[in-house]
Amino acid sequence: MKSGLFCKTATALAVSLLATGTVYAQEAAKEEAAPRVKDDTVRLGTISVVGSSAKLGTGMMLNDDSVKGRSTITQAAMEKELGTGNVLQSIAQLPGVNTYNYDATGLFGGDVSIRGFGSDQIGFTVNGVPVNDSGGYAFYAQEMIDKENVCTASVAQGSPELESPNSGATGGAVSMITCDPTDKRRARFTQTLGGLNLKRTFVRLDSGRFLDNKAKVFLSYSHAEVDKWKGVGKAKKDHIDAGFSLDLNEDNRILGSILYNRMVNQNIWSVSKAQLAANGYGFDYAATFTPLKTPAGGTAQTDVAQSPLYYGMALNPFKNVIASVSGSFKVAKDTYLKVQPYMWYGFGNGGWSQMILDETGVAAVSGSSGSSLLGGAVDINGDGDKLDKVAVGRASVTKTNRPGVTAELSTTMGNHYLKAGLWFERASHIQTQPAVRIGSDGVPLDIWLQDGCIKRVDGSCYEGRNTKTISTVTQVYLNDQVTLLNDRAFINFGLKLPSVTRDVTNIRNESGNLSYTVNPTTGALVSGARQYRDYNIKRTFREVLPQLGARFNLDTKQHVFMNVSKNFRAPPNFAYFGNYVGFVANANTTVANAAATPIVDIKSETSIMVDAGWRFQSRDVTISATVFSSDFKDRQVQATDPNTQISTYVNAGGTKNRGLELEIGSGVFNGFSAYGSVTVQKSRIKEDLKVTTTGFLPIAGKQFGRTPEEMAALSLQYEQGPVYARLKGKFTGGQYVDLMNQEKAPAYTTLDLDAGYKFGSWGMLKNPQLRLNVSNLGNKKYLSPSSILTNAAATTLKGSNANYNPSTQFYYLGSPRLTSLTFSVDLE
Repeated sequence: MKSGLFCKTATALAVSLLATGTVYAQEAAKEEAAPRVKDDTVRLGTISVVGSSAKLGTGMMLNDDSVKGRSTITQAAMEKELGTGNVLQSIAQLPGVNTYNYDATGLFGGDVSIRGFGSDQIGFTVNGVPVNDSGGYAFYAQEMIDKENVCTASVAQGSPELESPNSGATGGAVSMITCDPTDKRRARFTQTLGGLNLKRTFVRLDSGRFLDNKAKVFLSYSHAEVDKWKGVGKAKKDHIDAGFSLDLNEDNRILGSILYNRMVNQNIWSVSKAQLAANGYGFDYAATFTPLKTPAGGTAQTDVAQSPLYYGMALNPFKNVIASVSGSFKVAKDTYLKVQPYMWYGFGNGGWSQMILDETGVAAVSGSSGSSLLGGAVDINGDGDKLDKVAVGRASVTKTNRPGVTAELSTTMGNHYLKAGLWFERASHIQTQPAVRIGSDGVPLDIWLQDGCIKRVDGSCYEGRNTKTISTVTQVYLNDQVTLLNDRAFINFGLKLPSVTRDVTNIRNESGNLSYTVNPTTGALVSGARQYRDYNIKRTFREVLPQLGARFNLDTKQHVFMNVSKNFRAPPNFAYFGNYVGFVANANTTVANAAATPIVDIKSETSIMVDAGWRFQSRDVTISATVFSSDFKDRQVQATDPNTQISTYVNAGGTKNRGLELEIGSGVFNGFSAYGSVTVQKSRIKEDLKVTTTGFLPIAGKQFGRTPEEMAALSLQYEQGPVYARLKGKFTGGQYVDLMNQEKAPAYTTLDLDAGYKFGSWGMLKNPQLRLNVSNLGNKKYLSPSSILTNAAATTLKGSNANYNPSTQFYYLGSPRLTSLTFSVDLE
């Protein structure tokens, strides 16, 4: 009896759900909501926009059916920004995002954290290509794409897409997509002029469709330069973007892009609070060069390294190429193959300093200034003797060759959409530190450090470091997306299996010279512990990363969602640097008897991310509310033992972060539209940090650094006829800069204004318009921490009662108000 009643009840419930689902499907078909995003049909791990993107939230929000927290900004919003800007400025108002830039133009770069995870823990992709540094995961926003060519920038605050090619994303992902070539032939010209001698010219040519309407291409070039907002110096950028689209037929399509960037920047000085108080807000690199001693044979000249460094040496030249071809091919009914080979190349340097090299071949002892070359005495300044101590310019050079390929096979079977994919990459990452002579004008003789290196006796170049890292990544994934109840319910099952191998080779260099002396004639070891070693160390990291997400549509306008995923980051390559017995400062690896051993054999970082939320989406308003939880395990930081002075990359244990992200975007009402976001989060460190054999830094219960507990953003826009104006504001709460919570960067609020006028077309001149951009409208002064310290004040260790010395935090300062005008016009 009970069994029969259960069967009747279950049958009635099933019929009711099916009927409800049928009604829902009919209503959904009638609902033409605001613009939406969907998976890109060609590129893996990216999204594309469906419909007009200017109708909702001033272009800073799209309707989204994802099972996790995700926010997307469109070209409609970005095209009103200053054209020199980078993606970090574009995503600054999105929930969970804490970002800053070194200047208003974005040409000098910046940094970002999302839900407390730093940029080296976030996966960045351009057209599906991974663009974090292959060694240490750093991201350089100023090198990527010209703003006019970006169609969408999407932030997944908690977890990357399952198919995203990232080996270092424990804390979410940012995806940038270039716009396809236009269907019609067009030439676009843009000219920007502004404060600080800002000048930028941008030209883009679109071919329109050709080859029986199957193909189209575009090519753009820009040149930009601007003076630093403090001190002396400038940034110069030359950039080329090119792309093509080939529609073989309805089911087969190929896209490709090549992005080239060349920049020569002078750095902006970051300051401590003490330096700020003593020298003021404009403190920077030295504006004048202190001349070096004139070489004179038979007498000893001793140069002194200038401090602060002369601005002409505070350089950051870099060039890179991101190339990819993406194809989607139908191989059977409802079955498609996506393939994307890519190549990332980068070459440049940074971290310039004046280094004193000792011609006598006698290395300076610890505590004094200078270093000698391996092999003994060399006449560095060419005066015919080997008596001098000569100042030279030295910087860290990085050369990266990074080929890879992603592939995916997908098919539909009933209500299941199945995907299986592969990512393979083999990155070569060569890092050296050569030195060159300094010219009489204070500028290194070769700023790229490719010619004229200071040489040793054997003819090889001086190197402050010399490492080669081969990083090999293999990743497979499986995915099943199930739709139920006439698409009302959706379940996503995913499994990702990454394997990352770090193969680090160290070649002899001068970084250990502070600990020994040699015979000036023979170069033989006299005293100390110069025991440099060539060595190789190899480690492989593997994880099983499941994802489970679900969405249920309450009606045609609102749904709830939830997602749980595990993320992973293999240790960076510098975790295995350090190559001397007797010289161990800043060394993570010791070498004895030709065997290399990490001081701490570190684990990969992992995180468990949980998102749960509700979205209401209509023509007039979209609201998204997400509660999130992240449990971070084996977080890595750099720590220094005060007794041995050994600095190692150590396990900081676990961190929990809980919070709420809210964003709302309106439709357009009488020309007015708005976007707003709020982030509230609480981060807590779960355990004390072991920094010596018996001593622990008492950080349990503290808030993790660079994690503001409150952030809020608001964008108000009026656009009617030829006129538009947009006011954007961002509040960033106070944030601790160290794990002990002993120093805090104060909260601040900034305002930006964008306005423009669109003139009527005149003959061949189409869509001429004039734009006004004003950054930091209120001329606000504020501090952005450049890193996270262990402790900012002296601290007594638990377990040993030893005193743990503090580190000094350095800050980037908010740049002052900058005004610019941009004129653009199309030729058709």
